[in-house]
Amino acid sequence: MAGRAPYPDRMDVTDATFQTEVIDRSRQVPVVVDLWAEWCGPCKSLGPILEKVVAATNGRVVLAKLDIDSNPGAAQAFQVQSIPAVFGMVDGQVAASFVGAQGEDAVRAFVEGLLPGEEVSEVERLVALGDEASLIAALELENDDVSAVTALALLLVERAGDGDRDAALNLLERIPESPETRRVAAMARTEPVEDIDASLADLLGSVKGDDASRQRFLDLLELLGPEDARTAEWRRRLTSALF
Repeated sequence: MAGRAPYPDRMDVTDATFQTEVIDRSRQVPVVVDLWAEWCGPCKSLGPILEKVVAATNGRVVLAKLDIDSNPGAAQAFQVQSIPAVFGMVDGQVAASFVGAQGEDAVRAFVEGLLPGEEVSEVERLVALGDEASLIAALELENDDVSAVTALALLLVERAGDGDRDAALNLLERIPESPETRRVAAMARTEPVEDIDASLADLLGSVKGDDASRQRFLDLLELLGPEDARTAEWRRRLTSALF
């Protein structure tokens, strides 16, 4: 266990460096403190697992190895009764701990538990709520948020009240075109049809000279979707009709 491991996020700490390398450092990044001794068999099996798991965080967590025989002062501060003993330090305080050898999955869960959760913005929170008032509030904060625009446009299309379809199309103009926006726009422009194939067949003869017919044909293809086996065949027939 002595010496330095081939992991950049592992350090050996002593009584003299404990304040700086553990307490102070934990105010910037979580520090996992591994209390071990040369005579401790379980320590030797746990150590490499800790080093591997901490290294996988790519610097978001660091590992401090503390030999309790050489550094009784720091070990006493943790009031350990047996080793291996592992402590997770965050903001200068013990955030979590365990005693005894653990498997890799348990160690990974322990280390990941020290990492701060991803902060959710107010816009993301409102979009996640998904109701009309929340989506409108999200757009008041960020006028062209893609998720909020798309979700609200879809809500309006599905509600299909007076003016809702036009409002949905106006909303979609705020954001770049994507497969999802094309689908929602097609829904806004197209009344439900019982037989899409029959409608496409009726339109095929007029798509070349009539922009409205061509747009309706394309919208119906969007409603079919790329996964539908008929879409590719109808696109081929459209190309033949146009050229």
